[in-house]
Amino acid sequence: MREISLRTRALGGLALAVTSALVLASCASGSTDGGSSDSAYKAADCAADSTSDNTFKVGTLLPITGNLAFLGPPEIAGVGLAVADINAAGGVNGTDACLYSTDSGDSSDMSVSTASAEDLIKQKVSVVLGAASSSVSLNVVDSFTEAGIVEISADTSAALSGYSPFYFRTAPPDTVQGSALGQLITGDGNSKIAFLVFNDSYGTGLRDSTEASIVEAGGSVVYGAKGAGQEFPPAQTTFSSEVTAALATQPDALVVIAFDETKAIIPELVAQGWDMANTYFTDGNTGSFEKDFEAGTLEGAQGTIPGAAPSDELKALLGKYWSDVQGEELTDFSYAAEFYDATVLAALAATKGGATTPAAIQENLAAVSGANGGEKCTTYADCVALIKDGKDIQYQGPSSVGPFNAKNDPSSAFIGIYKYNDVNVPVWASAVEGKS
Repeated sequence: MREISLRTRALGGLALAVTSALVLASCASGSTDGGSSDSAYKAADCAADSTSDNTFKVGTLLPITGNLAFLGPPEIAGVGLAVADINAAGGVNGTDACLYSTDSGDSSDMSVSTASAEDLIKQKVSVVLGAASSSVSLNVVDSFTEAGIVEISADTSAALSGYSPFYFRTAPPDTVQGSALGQLITGDGNSKIAFLVFNDSYGTGLRDSTEASIVEAGGSVVYGAKGAGQEFPPAQTTFSSEVTAALATQPDALVVIAFDETKAIIPELVAQGWDMANTYFTDGNTGSFEKDFEAGTLEGAQGTIPGAAPSDELKALLGKYWSDVQGEELTDFSYAAEFYDATVLAALAATKGGATTPAAIQENLAAVSGANGGEKCTTYADCVALIKDGKDIQYQGPSSVGPFNAKNDPSSAFIGIYKYNDVNVPVWASAVEGKS
């Protein structure tokens, strides 16, 4: 069993060592003006004849539809911003990077991700970034492995640790988040815990890790425990019986591990008189509910999201990218940093390997993350300069994850702890660093 070490660390003033030159909307894709405030980002769409043999061709498998669609904008923005920065710094091995996007859907309809994976393989991409769901990645990872294409995700299921030499991730496994969440819950003085969890590899895996941490701290799980058979199916829409059964055990705290189902669970908890301040969420549902519920509904509730708190600078750059390219406001930043770093790491691996092929990326990805040590660098341009000087590097991006370990997981990562304010928006409070 993985040994996990945790320590609390304030990250409120974390500086982002990322520079971003802007792609001119008035010029061809890939040209820049050196970061003028008057410039605008532009989509870097792939040419019809592009392949991994002649282009750093980034494929995305991220949620455009389904119950994880709220995570799509920040994750897609993270990839797009990275591609813009890569091209502003001269591209990869002398050519501009391009972006080919597909929809991952969610675990309620695997046909979406299956079709997208087939498309990405047919497109001969250099790397696949995604998915946002562990179940979706488990559905497609074998296909990518068979095709010899690297997949880099922000999934968290422990089942994916060391799953394939072609599977990497920039978010920690649920063993790290579960340990942090369990310590948070028991540290708040709760001893009897109920879980409302959906029957999904992400849900049950995170529940198991959190339960283990709770029990280790002397607490107990009174509803929804591992082996109790009290999970609900994904995409369920009514929760009267589950909430009634959970509250009948008189828990001190309640943990909701679900995706969009959460929007139906919350009103039922409120209707049955539960104090929402004693509720805990996870990365799959710790998002803004400002437009969904009456102000104050979730005040005091808490949630965890892997990753350091995104800096104001990163948020501004992501927001500008999304506004320029999509014409919309970006309001959620979950996993944007993780996908930014995944994109940069893949480009650096291609640079080190001297080719934009999946094989070159797979062979060099761990090395540019710092698995073998090396000189630390924080931007794509600076890291490329060191590689060209023949030096080993350790890229350190805004997600603050450590080098890949032997299982292609981050060797260290932060778990952010968020608390809901009086308008149902989660506000970053602190972070716990986990090592695996």
